[in-house]
Amino acid sequence: MQTNQISKTIFREYDIRGVYEQELNEKTVKLIGYYLGLQIKKRTKQAIVAVGYDARIHGINLLEYLTSGLNMSNCKVLNMGMVATGVNYFSGYFEFESMQPNSTIMITGSHNPPLYNGFKITINNKPFFGDDIYTLGDVVEKNQDKIIPTDSRCVKIDVKSAYIDYITKEFYHLKGMKEKFVFDCGSGVANTVLENILQNLKLNYKILFGQPDGSFPYHHPDPSEEKNLKDIKQELTGEKQYGFAYDGDADRVAFLTSKQNIKIDMLSVLLAKQIKNPTVIGEVKCSKVMYDEIEKNGGKTVMAKTGHSNLKVAIKKHKAHLAVEVSGHLFFADRYFGFDDAIYATFRILELIKQGVDIDKSLEKLNKVYNTPEIKIETTELEKFKILENIGKILKNKNNLPLKIINIVDIDGYRINFEHGWALVRASNTTPVIVTRYESTKKENLIIYEKFIKNLLQEAKV
Repeated sequence: MQTNQISKTIFREYDIRGVYEQELNEKTVKLIGYYLGLQIKKRTKQAIVAVGYDARIHGINLLEYLTSGLNMSNCKVLNMGMVATGVNYFSGYFEFESMQPNSTIMITGSHNPPLYNGFKITINNKPFFGDDIYTLGDVVEKNQDKIIPTDSRCVKIDVKSAYIDYITKEFYHLKGMKEKFVFDCGSGVANTVLENILQNLKLNYKILFGQPDGSFPYHHPDPSEEKNLKDIKQELTGEKQYGFAYDGDADRVAFLTSKQNIKIDMLSVLLAKQIKNPTVIGEVKCSKVMYDEIEKNGGKTVMAKTGHSNLKVAIKKHKAHLAVEVSGHLFFADRYFGFDDAIYATFRILELIKQGVDIDKSLEKLNKVYNTPEIKIETTELEKFKILENIGKILKNKNNLPLKIINIVDIDGYRINFEHGWALVRASNTTPVIVTRYESTKKENLIIYEKFIKNLLQEAKV
């Protein structure tokens, strides 16, 4: 059911996201297309916008609405059809139909439930996020009575073939690997390109749920949740040796061996070893072991704010080679373009296996720590940031707190460092929750840290 009032909550830190028809309806999306198009025209010499969509059944409708707004702003719209997010970003680096896109829009709800959709945006190969998105929301809200006619004119382009050829060429040295792999596409868009590449490289593979289906009939497309990995884990009890699972738009990946689900921040230690003098961007949820090991091996690390847009900015700012987010985003600027692409990341991981790296044994050698997954505490969009603000005030008097604090990193919420570990409390920028996570060299400390944060949250309650 549509609403006449535009919801400002769809304009979020990293992207635009909301419920189809209720929040992302014809009126709202046409306005987004128009006023976003005006921004693209201001920031580029030629406003050429490449648009793609994921498997959600309303993606085509949103494409028409968005295209109408872009056309009214006199942008040139290139329609790449159903693609993975990495393929969408990829389009910004090549010519199609003698045109070079300078902006991209991916219509995707990522790992959200089927009724959600949204837009991930780049201009001049840089993420359009944060204040830019909030300002766009203000303009759309103030001009919501503007009438935008339907105009679905666009040029259809084939980005998938160019992408398949590129990845095949880049990883041709993997051709004929004998190991057995399984890939869980979760009914998302990973397999719009994946199987073609696997066939080109003559790899030994099995694909689960490869047919795109926006109702996600088999399991929810979020590989960061263990419950969604049940099918691929079952495959790995047989002859398959390694598994990969993707989220709905294939910009996040989970990697599994027959023994374990590998944590992506730990995996990045091994990936960084393949790069000479690497600079690696992590985020506030990454393990201290990751930072320590990369530095010990001669690399440089930088801790950044969580979020795919923040990490894309950080990797360019610091001229880094690799960036990693615990939820499964991997960004390669070494030999690639610096954006998060789970398909590309898959083949970088396959390189480790091809080179004979025993991933399980290599990770067993790292310092042993105990940590928790993200623990989410439900609140409201309005209250979550106020609670964090209050926690900041309490932490200023850290000498009066029950645990000895070594230091506090406050770039994204508060990562509180203790003698034997750390605790994180931050507000999610995509959902109405506060996120906590804990790590320590002593397992019993996890309970102590969690109790400490729970008491802080209680004291900071609005």
